[in-house]
Amino acid sequence: MTTAALDARAARRCHNALNSLHSTHYFSPDLGRELGALGVTDPRAVNFAVRAAALGPVGAGAVTAAFYNYKHELVARHVPAVWETVTPQQALAARARAVDATLRRLLGEDALTSAEMSEAAGLALRAAEGCSRGARPLYSAHADLPVPEEAHLAFWHAATLLREHRGDGHLAVLMAADLDGLEALVTHTATGRGIAPKWVLSTRGWTREEWDAATDRLRDRGLLDDAGALTERGAALRDEVERETDRLDAAPYAHLGTQGVARLTELSTAFARTALGAGAFPADLFGKG
Repeated sequence: MTTAALDARAARRCHNALNSLHSTHYFSPDLGRELGALGVTDPRAVNFAVRAAALGPVGAGAVTAAFYNYKHELVARHVPAVWETVTPQQALAARARAVDATLRRLLGEDALTSAEMSEAAGLALRAAEGCSRGARPLYSAHADLPVPEEAHLAFWHAATLLREHRGDGHLAVLMAADLDGLEALVTHTATGRGIAPKWVLSTRGWTREEWDAATDRLRDRGLLDDAGALTERGAALRDEVERETDRLDAAPYAHLGTQGVARLTELSTAFARTALGAGAFPADLFGKG
C-alpha cells in the first residue's frame, strides 16, 4: 500500500488515540514519585529528564532543539544539571515504573493482561516498523530502546515511537510555516485544541509578556484577529500545518494498512476513554482560556 492509499484522517485519529495514552504519564503522580525518589523533584526537570533520556546525557541546546516550544532559559536551568542527579538510564527505568503504575491505576489490572491489550501492542509495533529515522531525533533515540516484554508496556513503547515520529516531522512543518515555538503554541491554543495558556506558561517557561508579544507578531502577519482568534488566513495555515504533518507521518499507518489502522484506533480509543474517565488529565488542561 502506498502512503497515499490510506485516508489521512484515519491515520490522524489513530495517532490522537495513541498520543492520549502516551501522554497520561506526564500528568501522573507516579512519575513525580519515581523521579523524586532519585532526587529529581522539580516537575519541569522531571519532564526534561524522562523525555530526553533516550538521547543520552545531552546539554540544553539539544533538548531545546528537540522539544522546540520550550524556552531555552528554562531548559538550561535544569539541563545538563539533572544528569548530575540521575543518569539517563535511571530516568528511563523510573519512567517505565511510572508508566506501569499509571496504566494499572487508570486502566485496571484486567485490561493490562487482556487479549485486546496484546492485540493493540502488536498492531502498534507493526505500525512503528514503517517509521523512518532521518531528521527525527526523538523518534530515532527511542527506537534504539528495547521493546518491553509486558504487553501494556510494549503498547506504550510503540505509542511513544509513533508519537515522537509524528512530533519530529511536525516541528519541520512548523519551521517551514515560519512559526517559532511560542507562536506555534499560541496558534494551536487558538484552534481550541491546544493546551490552555496557563499550562503553557507554567510548563514551557514563557512569560505572559512573551505570550502577548507572540500574539502581536501573529496579528501583524494577519494570522490572529484583535480578539486573539485565528483569522481565515490563520486557520488555513494551521490546517496546512496539520495536512503536511499527516503527509510526513503517513508511512507507519500505510504500513499497518486500512484494517489494521481501524482496529488499532478502536482499541486505543477504548483504552484512552477509560483513562480519561479515571482522571488521567487535569480538567482545565485544554482550551483557549
